[in-house]
Amino acid sequence: MKISKLHIEQYKHLENLEFDFTYQTGKRKGQPLDKICFIGQSATGKTNLLELLFSETKRALNQEVINESLRSLNYLETKFDGELIINFKTETYKKKNGVTTYKEKEYGHTNAAGLVRKLIPNNVKSNLLFFKSNFISDENISIFNRNPIDIFEESDSHFKEIEKNNIVNLVEPDFISVFDKKVEYKTWLQLLIEILEYRKKFNQKMSELIHKGLLANTNKLSSEFKKWQKDNPNSLEKFALKFNPLIEKLNLEIDIINTEYSIPIANKRNDEIIPIQNTSTGTKGLLLTFLPLFKLDTKDAIILMDEPERSLYPDMQMDLIEHYQNLAPDAQFIVATHSPFIAASFEPEERFILYFDEEGKVAVRRGSSPIGDDPNDMLKNDFGVNYYNKHGEDAYKKYLSLKQAVSSEKDPKKKKELLLETVKLGDAYNF
Repeated sequence: MKISKLHIEQYKHLENLEFDFTYQTGKRKGQPLDKICFIGQSATGKTNLLELLFSETKRALNQEVINESLRSLNYLETKFDGELIINFKTETYKKKNGVTTYKEKEYGHTNAAGLVRKLIPNNVKSNLLFFKSNFISDENISIFNRNPIDIFEESDSHFKEIEKNNIVNLVEPDFISVFDKKVEYKTWLQLLIEILEYRKKFNQKMSELIHKGLLANTNKLSSEFKKWQKDNPNSLEKFALKFNPLIEKLNLEIDIINTEYSIPIANKRNDEIIPIQNTSTGTKGLLLTFLPLFKLDTKDAIILMDEPERSLYPDMQMDLIEHYQNLAPDAQFIVATHSPFIAASFEPEERFILYFDEEGKVAVRRGSSPIGDDPNDMLKNDFGVNYYNKHGEDAYKKYLSLKQAVSSEKDPKKKKELLLETVKLGDAYNF
């Protein structure tokens, strides 16, 4: 499932915008982009675009048919004037100015009763994930602050609901997940359930071995535990294998042995466990994003992210998208960002720059800086930002003036003094 085109005639303050989300050159010319990056100053509509793509893709996934006509429900009514094309494996879904086409067949609307079926069969659908900019919150992180055993003891009703939902999803799966300020508690339980179940079994087994009197015989204790673990692998190990390379720059790692938390984070320098609430906002955001991407099926998924750089130092931003792509290699990532470090992870044809034209309307163009370009060049070429502030501009003017003075100065002593001042200023600002 990948979006290949969006044309907006009118949506909120956006008018007459064309987005061709396909490769423009090379062997994959005409195929949908694997990743898309929206750049633009505040109020140009980056978040609005994410919201639009999410709502219209959700609409496509939920679209129902009665007697070969679309079921007319309020939540399926047209919300924007324009065109959207989504590729589902070998088939194409298109919505243009209220007319829906699937498998090259146009569908009208009906209020009639009859046999209801999905327009797009479940076997060709994929997951749709939306990570909003406000999803790093105390509400979302609270479950990671708790002991796994306490979670089990207090969440029996939630686990029963999860079990019930899993049975329902076998018949009618739910393909849509939104991660905003307050994600449902049972959603985090669902994502953590394998880790929590292992923790519970681990504690039970260790208690059993201790009651057998093996605490005094460490060799026997170790042998018995290894036999048990062979049939009960620690599911946290697989997650740590993926997550540790992302947080090693922070001198952090997952401690797969500690049982105090469901996902214990340790300081690599002293092996001290750090409660999740005491980690940085950026670290919390990484965990809250990485776990869903690790646990949910991302095969052919569409993953929307609003400001993934939030609270992360530039060195973490530089390869963040690469880490996410390694975790979900078959997904289409659609990202809105203010960061030149994030933007540098995208090819020029994958970047869409929103800007205000001479009439004050939002326009769009593709990127020009090559992938991995210097952030300063990215700021200048694609963000349209002069990365020198007033002090830097004044210093550059002085630098140019000094260079001119050096070339025209006849007195050798004065010329040397001017040259030294020019070099000093140039070195300070890397002119």
